[in-house]
Amino acid sequence: MQHHGAGLRRLRQTEDFIQGLVTDWRSAVAGDERLTAILSYVEVLTLEPAAVRRSDVDRMREAGLDDEAILHVCEVASYFNYVNRMADGLAVQLEDHWDQPILRMPGDSASDRPR
Repeated sequence: MQHHGAGLRRLRQTEDFIQGLVTDWRSAVAGDERLTAILSYVEVLTLEPAAVRRSDVDRMREAGLDDEAILHVCEVASYFNYVNRMADGLAVQLEDHWDQPILRMPGDSASDRPR
């Protein structure tokens, strides 16, 4: 999240929305059927990939995404999951300038991160 906070700010220029995604994404996107469908899918794909069902994909289609957009959602989420797992698996450390997070995560502090 730290590396992508600046890009997210360029797309959604409200701090409340960004922090809402971190603390309770469901509340942050309440009323936005498209984002709810996308983030619900991404959550399942990230946390329990074998639990993804046709209904997860259909929900995105019902929210207005076409097959190409759904493919892109899957590709982007899968790629970020892969890269993050590689970095975690190799114990990659953040650069020093990331000691002050762009996004405040629950329980986040510079002292929580190993050096």
